[in-house]
Amino acid sequence: MSRAFDTNLQFLSGVGPRRALLLQKELGIHTLGDLLSCYPFRYIDRSRFYAIRELHPDLGYVQVRGRFTSMSVQGVGPKKRLTASFTDGVSEIEVVFFQGIKWIQEKMKMGTEYVLFGKVSLFNQSMNMVHPEVEPPQIDTLQGSASMQALYPSTEKLKNNGINQKFFSRLMADALAKSSGQIAETLPPPLIRRFSLLSRSEALTHIHFPANSNLLSKAQQRLKFEELFYIQLDLLKQKALRLSTRQGQCFIKIGAHFDHCYRRLPFELTNAQKRVLKEIRSDTGSGKQMNRLLQGDVGSGKTLVALLSALIAMDNGFQACIMAPTEILAQQHCASISKLTAEGPTTVGLLTGATKRGARKKLLDALSDGTLHLLIGTHALIEEKVQFANLGFVVIDEQHRFGVDQRARLWNKNEAPPHILVMTATPIPRTLAMTLYGDLEVSVIDELPPGRQPIKSLHFNDNQRLRVFHFMKEQIRAGRQVYVVYPLIKESEKMDYKNLEEGYAVIAREFPPPQYRTSVVHGQQKSEDKAFEMKLFVEGKTHIMAATSVIEVGVDVPNASVMVIESAERFGLSQLHQLRGRVGRGAAQSYCIFMTGHKLTKEARQRIELLCATQDGFEIAEADLRLRGPGDLEGVRQSGIAFELKIADLARDGQLLELARNAAAKVLEEDPMLQNPQNALLNTELQRLHQEVADYSRIS
Repeated sequence: MSRAFDTNLQFLSGVGPRRALLLQKELGIHTLGDLLSCYPFRYIDRSRFYAIRELHPDLGYVQVRGRFTSMSVQGVGPKKRLTASFTDGVSEIEVVFFQGIKWIQEKMKMGTEYVLFGKVSLFNQSMNMVHPEVEPPQIDTLQGSASMQALYPSTEKLKNNGINQKFFSRLMADALAKSSGQIAETLPPPLIRRFSLLSRSEALTHIHFPANSNLLSKAQQRLKFEELFYIQLDLLKQKALRLSTRQGQCFIKIGAHFDHCYRRLPFELTNAQKRVLKEIRSDTGSGKQMNRLLQGDVGSGKTLVALLSALIAMDNGFQACIMAPTEILAQQHCASISKLTAEGPTTVGLLTGATKRGARKKLLDALSDGTLHLLIGTHALIEEKVQFANLGFVVIDEQHRFGVDQRARLWNKNEAPPHILVMTATPIPRTLAMTLYGDLEVSVIDELPPGRQPIKSLHFNDNQRLRVFHFMKEQIRAGRQVYVVYPLIKESEKMDYKNLEEGYAVIAREFPPPQYRTSVVHGQQKSEDKAFEMKLFVEGKTHIMAATSVIEVGVDVPNASVMVIESAERFGLSQLHQLRGRVGRGAAQSYCIFMTGHKLTKEARQRIELLCATQDGFEIAEADLRLRGPGDLEGVRQSGIAFELKIADLARDGQLLELARNAAAKVLEEDPMLQNPQNALLNTELQRLHQEVADYSRIS
């Protein structure tokens, strides 16, 4: 970069130690370089003046030119305000000030021309502006602000300490002046020429002070490309390194373990399952270590594919393990897998935090002497005491629930690294998969097993609740079970959402025992209480499970045919889709009922409508990415994204991501380890970015 970029923020004009500490705490800005990488989130066109008659509340911030015709003060004390009339010669708008009234009265002159800049709002059917900026026309303002003014992220604490948008602009101008001529280039000249990119210095100038929209667009293009390019270069380099240095175990034959289970299957595999199995076989037979991501909706048959792949490992003299995120899911995997492998050569064990000491010792002895072939468990599997005789295949279920470090500890359970299959039922949009899992091969199961009927999704609001209760009773009479999911455990004063305590009271009244029995499950229960309540439901001893979204992962009850989600507007798209996937596990017709309040935001209505219209997890995930952005998607933060995205947007920059990935692939095709002198800059920049990520002291 440049030495100037490492300058502590307190040495910039107007900052000082106190404000520097505040910017560090609130926005993570430590140095001049951090400041210049704090990109604007929006721009306001200061080149356009609106006629007052054109104004309406949807415009946001606007400029008008004109004169004050009257001013008067109303109210006393905290309710005191200054109301003024402002005209452009044709129409009038009301302008209101609640602070600085005395100063405004002294400075503002009737009949003198001013420029107002502010947000238009509607009050009592009339347009007004509250606390606009007031300046004489043609004032010599900050660099760039005559046309497009940048708006930066802020917080209440920053505003209360005088760090407003004007302060930010002055700071950026000062930072650019101090680093003038010292901004080092971070992309090689051939790449800049090939994609007609601005230099880094030009890009930083025009991102903060764009002279026009064309230069702004070019600055954004350059900075986004650079960000995406280095993420892809890092991921693809890791992949090249893995393929060139990590020899994998070679699974050549299929024998008794696989054959016994395959013959016992009660149904034929779907074409999608067969395709994925072939992809895994090809990887594990290549002599290279496999790292594959398996995506598929809830109930698509991922676990069976994982089991069959693990059995091939056993046929080649290796052990396998399956790591699940919850105890109940590990128990369910163990129960279903034990059925499929019963009376055959495969020995299966279960290890969780609840495994008793005696059983644990037996299990670990069998594992270390090789007589235990398949170990299923929770994160207890990564404990140091868990030693395999010859681990060859690792399955990680719901992979985003485990950190990178936890996964690495499993990979190190054998001298030669085992093959890795990571599975997720959260469909990941393509652009996100390329960024989070760009170093993995990706398989998709996009077909449901035979006999499964699509889930019917319905939307009801609160005043239709009795109809929903009637329907639940009908289903229970028919021998089915029902989930009712709530977003909160206790009532919240701030949020008017249904909660589990209140909901359970209503259910107990509407579905009284002994005719109806209800389980209650939430995240604040002791794990043994939660397991007990879930077990009652799994075994069909309770008719209704009232729960928080803790059941999103980890319950498979084929007899449960109804999912009622209370305050569905409170959940995100992917989470609603995951919850819906808890039903539809058996042959009976299943239903998902989204309960909401009457007043819904536009986004909430869009989410519910989309879910009622489709069950395609990938379509839903793409929509979720568009609506919420990648930073909010569950699991993204833990997944080990190479470097932080400061300007690129995976929901909108898919095309640029493809370009960046192809450019990175081309560089590595010619120089896989970036050893050529012309790629020294790329190596240096990758190292610098890794240092930034690893410097935990800078994470506030």
